[in-house]
Amino acid sequence: MENLIINEKITKGQLPKNSVSIANHKIISIADEKIISDLLPQKFGKAGKIWVGVLTAICLVGLYAYYRQLRYGLIVTSMRDYVSWGIYISNFVFFVAISLVGSLITAVFRLAGVKWGSPLTRIAEIIAVAAIIFASLIIIVDMGSPERFYYLFIYGRIQSPIIWDVIVITTYFFISILLLYYPLLPDIQILLRFKQSTGKRLYRFYSFIGSFWKGTPEQFRLSEKAINILCITIIPVAFTIHTVTSWLFATTYRPGWDSTNFGAYFISGAFLVGAGAVVVAMYIFRKAQHLEKYITEDHFEKMGRVLVLLALLYLYFNMNEFLTPFFKMKESEAEYLNGLFSGNFAPLFWFAILIGMIVPTLILLFKKGRKPLPVFIAGIMVVVGAWFKRYLIVTPTLLHPFLPMHDVPESYRHYFPSWEEWAITLGSLAGAMLIITILARIFPIIPIQETITEQHETTK
Repeated sequence: MENLIINEKITKGQLPKNSVSIANHKIISIADEKIISDLLPQKFGKAGKIWVGVLTAICLVGLYAYYRQLRYGLIVTSMRDYVSWGIYISNFVFFVAISLVGSLITAVFRLAGVKWGSPLTRIAEIIAVAAIIFASLIIIVDMGSPERFYYLFIYGRIQSPIIWDVIVITTYFFISILLLYYPLLPDIQILLRFKQSTGKRLYRFYSFIGSFWKGTPEQFRLSEKAINILCITIIPVAFTIHTVTSWLFATTYRPGWDSTNFGAYFISGAFLVGAGAVVVAMYIFRKAQHLEKYITEDHFEKMGRVLVLLALLYLYFNMNEFLTPFFKMKESEAEYLNGLFSGNFAPLFWFAILIGMIVPTLILLFKKGRKPLPVFIAGIMVVVGAWFKRYLIVTPTLLHPFLPMHDVPESYRHYFPSWEEWAITLGSLAGAMLIITILARIFPIIPIQETITEQHETTK
């Protein structure tokens, strides 16, 4: 309630506008002023500008490659009759996977009242929004002609799993945006009072998206109710989006995809890579914005334990996915499985298993391995291994159809992405990181209002 009074007084102009006088004001304590000062968005330094410049350059190269694809058609890619889903769909599944934990961390932490997770919720929300945006865009890229995405809504058939995926992704996108926006409102009101720190342009932007927020008890009550509804809603939607994505594969009659295990297999993998992305972002923001006081070693300890649990769970589903068909070794799947375990795809397969699951688990099992730097390294391993795992879900299966290839050009028997495909893929990855970077520049990466409230509760 103390914070509500502060917000109301700030809004009514009863408190001075500059930070010094606020710090000296008897209503806002020095500790509160310190928290606000620490958590305000920070301008890019030299390293930040270089980072944004590099990401922008990669995105521009990707845009040029996409221009070539639009001009000359999908012939510029290496996709042909058999491998019609290439690196684009691998990237799509990767983005969808990363977006899962972002929203679920927020939803579960808020509904369960987990206080230690508060500094992580906005990081998770930002990752979820960036990932689901580029999951949608990469699908449009894969279609070839952009207008085909429009035709999905006009001529789509509900019998098609593709339409199911479009529906749940669109729903998930809007819920993720709202779940990021609503908890931001109290912080936006704080940012509006620090015009000198944020700048005129951002001040106008904050005014546009949040000037209606007055911090009254009624607004807080409605906001909390809306957030709880979104948290409850997004849990089944998040599970649905990954289940439906898995159905796109499982309902296609191909070796390696003909499995009832795919839904749980995809969800467990999404949990792992999403948590890995969160710990990587935690470490980077902690170092870049000097947030060691707010993102503590205890957070890495707890997230390290979570990663171990999720890695073991995903490892179990991988064993379940491959052990049964490997034991039966049906003729139609023998070539596919041999290619994964000991053939052309074996280096990538064992790299994804070892680097994406086993090595991070071995690192994080020990207490010293759950310090910030080792957890960060394990998180990078998980994310990189997960990307290659999605590539292996798509490509080997398409190269081993039930009916053997006959009388086709040699290029149809192999698939390696063209430079345009690599450029667009890397551009999409850079674009997602650029969105995360920009959102972290515009908004507090750790909720200010929640941090102050929790600080008051602990000091009572």
